[in-house]
Amino acid sequence: MTETYESPRISAELGNLPSALSAERNPLARGYVSQVLDQIDGVAIEDLAAEHGSPLFVFSERTIREKADRMRTAFRSRYPDTQFFWSFKTNYLDAICSIFKSEGWGAEIVSGFEYAKARHLGYRGDEIIFNGPYKSPASIRRALSEGAVIQIDNWDDLERVEEAAADLGGTFDVGIRVWFATGHGPIWSKFGFSLASGEAQRAAVRIVESPRLRLHTLHSHIGTYMLDPEAYRVAVRSMLGLRAEIAEDTGHLVPCLNLGGGFPSYSLLHGMRGPAEAAVAPIERYAEAITSELMALPEKERPQLRLESGRHLVDEAGYLVGTVVAVKNAPIVPLPDATGLSALSIKESSLLTRAPKTSYVMDIGINLLYTAAWFEISVRPARETRQMPESARLVGDLCMEIDVIREDVALPRLRVGDRLTLWPVGAYNLGQSMQFIHIRPEAVLIDRNSQVHIIRRRERLEDVESAEVLPDYLSERGDV
Repeated sequence: MTETYESPRISAELGNLPSALSAERNPLARGYVSQVLDQIDGVAIEDLAAEHGSPLFVFSERTIREKADRMRTAFRSRYPDTQFFWSFKTNYLDAICSIFKSEGWGAEIVSGFEYAKARHLGYRGDEIIFNGPYKSPASIRRALSEGAVIQIDNWDDLERVEEAAADLGGTFDVGIRVWFATGHGPIWSKFGFSLASGEAQRAAVRIVESPRLRLHTLHSHIGTYMLDPEAYRVAVRSMLGLRAEIAEDTGHLVPCLNLGGGFPSYSLLHGMRGPAEAAVAPIERYAEAITSELMALPEKERPQLRLESGRHLVDEAGYLVGTVVAVKNAPIVPLPDATGLSALSIKESSLLTRAPKTSYVMDIGINLLYTAAWFEISVRPARETRQMPESARLVGDLCMEIDVIREDVALPRLRVGDRLTLWPVGAYNLGQSMQFIHIRPEAVLIDRNSQVHIIRRRERLEDVESAEVLPDYLSERGDV
């Protein structure tokens, strides 16, 4: 070679920037500084944990009302005759349900327990929708007599409703649930009557011809965490087609369409690429897909629209604050061997055939995080560090190998006592939590003025034992 070699040169731009900034410039890098969450709605994480203990569920009233307002505006600005019903199973804390009640939401329930809870909170019967594949005869009688709309799921369900209506001696509004394929995700065929087989139409005709029942609603719930708004456009068209067939056969134009829920929150399933705001469509796109189909109908034929959202409204309002209680497999700096790895790291690497990584044990387990099996719940430290995030494993303190919150999460080097906040966890986790190994923690609500209110106290031993009965012969007080 005759040409003179010149070494690579760094541009003036890069040369004048801190070297660590390259981690922030690379969109695939974890970044240099971890995202810190040190307060929720103006209340410090450390203050919350000090006052109410760790772990601790925290709910933001401000977020709930903002989500409700945005959803209400998205739909009613496009289709004024829209009614909203809060999905109790998503989170049936009295305080959460009462916030939605104050926002004008009705109650969507799926059991006699949830029905009784809704009535206890002041919901009238005619503000309640009763769903689910099984409803006990007693709960059916109560719901019909108090004016709730029962959405019938199957033929046996229909028979029980017919029997209760005959015994009560009135005429009652009911709905039917319908299932069908949308071509956008798995088919939910466990619930409702099949559209394709004609089963839904036969059930509808039977109800219309009943002297005790009025067919008020056609209901569908096509799935959960539905990422494609176009799935709802297909659902509306399918439901409107069934409605037209029923009208042609019976002369009855069903006055209400209920599209259920399934709208996603800003959370990521395992394996999805974020950020969540980019992966999840805004609620306005769902509203447009649904209401544009309804607005295409002649005005006199437009049904009332009902929605039963849960996850979308409350998930991001919920946080779970916890504490690091142990650090495992961290590199032992003082005594490295010739390879630079600690003896413990070498042992783990040989057993697992992969590079070892630090595990952080928290005072939170999957007994409190039912949704961690599906969702990649974000983890935010409350203490800011200038350390580069590292691949780590986040586990709970339950005595079970599957108690893993995040198999791989980027965190700075942490120490025992550090607070971590998991988010979003407002949907399903508290309602589906269990008293396994630990009793359940306290839950607080931060109101719009940043005041903290206990909305569920920490459980006590007597709460668990109050439902147990010890036979006398096993008691020290019994005969020996």
